Amino acid sequence: MKTLYLDVFSGLSGDMFIGALLDLGADFRQLEYSLAKLNLDGYRLAHHRAAKCGIEGVKFDVHLTGTATPPAPDGPDYHALSHSHSHGPGDHAHSHSHGPGEGDHAHDGSRNFRQIKELIRASTLSDWVKEKSIAVFQRIAVAEGKIHGMPPEQVHFHEVGAVDSIVDIVGACLALEQLGCPRVFASAVVEGTGWVRCAHGRMPLPAPATLEILGARGVALSQCEEPRELLTPTGAALLAEFAEDFGPMTGLVAEKVGYGVGTRDNDTRPNVVRAALGEVPSPRPKVQSLESVSPTDAAAAAAHDWDTDTIGVLETNLDDVSGELLGAFVERALGAGALDVFHTPIQMKKNRPGVLLTVLCAAGDADRFAALMLRETSAFGVRRTLAERRKLKREFLTVKLPQGDVTVKLGKLDGEVVQVAPEFESCKQLAAQSGQPLKAIYEAALAAAAMCPRS
Repeated sequence: MKTLYLDVFSGLSGDMFIGALLDLGADFRQLEYSLAKLNLDGYRLAHHRAAKCGIEGVKFDVHLTGTATPPAPDGPDYHALSHSHSHGPGDHAHSHSHGPGEGDHAHDGSRNFRQIKELIRASTLSDWVKEKSIAVFQRIAVAEGKIHGMPPEQVHFHEVGAVDSIVDIVGACLALEQLGCPRVFASAVVEGTGWVRCAHGRMPLPAPATLEILGARGVALSQCEEPRELLTPTGAALLAEFAEDFGPMTGLVAEKVGYGVGTRDNDTRPNVVRAALGEVPSPRPKVQSLESVSPTDAAAAAAHDWDTDTIGVLETNLDDVSGELLGAFVERALGAGALDVFHTPIQMKKNRPGVLLTVLCAAGDADRFAALMLRETSAFGVRRTLAERRKLKREFLTVKLPQGDVTVKLGKLDGEVVQVAPEFESCKQLAAQSGQPLKAIYEAALAAAAMCPRS
């Protein structure tokens, strides 16, 4: 199974992540071409060979040109994700800001999280890149929303930070796609000590957003003796989204090794991230491999263009849990990043009525959610399995109604649209703005989508 291992002994930022993947073989020109599909101006890309402490790798840069023209904000500009660095131009990430809003740039205009999602969805990038890019931004927006006390959709990214971070985050996903969307693992996560200057004053490391992002995913963080920031919010979000597990390298046959180089000269460690790409034995049980299915089934699976992934399925039978505790667990698990949580009425031993509590989550999060089930319910045990999913390829379009615009999700199988679903939050927002019933907005969006041409 193709696997990417990130050795983050000197932290991580978006530019270092991309630099390492370029060193592994991702194509810079293809990256430029694909990023142009965002129709985003105000930047240019550069890369060159560089070395830190005798280790050579790729230095990737996003140079801001000052011509970005984002849409005007439809709410207060909170300069979200902002912290600027007091350690000067020798920054370990970009010479400009290396995370959304990181830096001291004074520009008018901003994008909020909703506008960034719309920008990504409106592009012609692949469904995988769109989904993963938005998921990384979601982690940052949720963290900043918690810090500033506002819904994630309302979190604003100031002009330079938005351009920089869109390029970093979408570029990271594009580079991973070029390498074949490998499974990702990482070493233990470290951060330096000291202070960063934020919009509201000096804050100790880790930066608030970095700590929130890692905590929400359940990633352990240790500080080292390096007297400056090593891990940026963008780097933390990339790790939280892609890394299935954190710890020593296990069973990896490294076919290629690449290094992403930072700008600053650290005091205690080379300012690079090491990335190893190779093969590891599949951890999945044989029942889930193609060896266990008939040739007919395998041919049928390969005949469709659907997306596939592997998720964790956690189950436990409960006959002594209150409805209040059950409801609280569902809310907490969903808030912690579970893909879905539900409970089903069942009949248990001694004819007792009970519930089957089920949690669906990313495979790498299975143990974390199993522990949550054991702590937060009356369960004495949790059944854990891995399941393969088949998912429709997804596209998003915007339909225009008399009351305003609504985002609609399309599900495609073998090039044919087989599912159409207006995005609930988009309908809900428009219903609130227009005073129209939510049901009427939803049905009008569905009808409008049916009239749109579909490729």
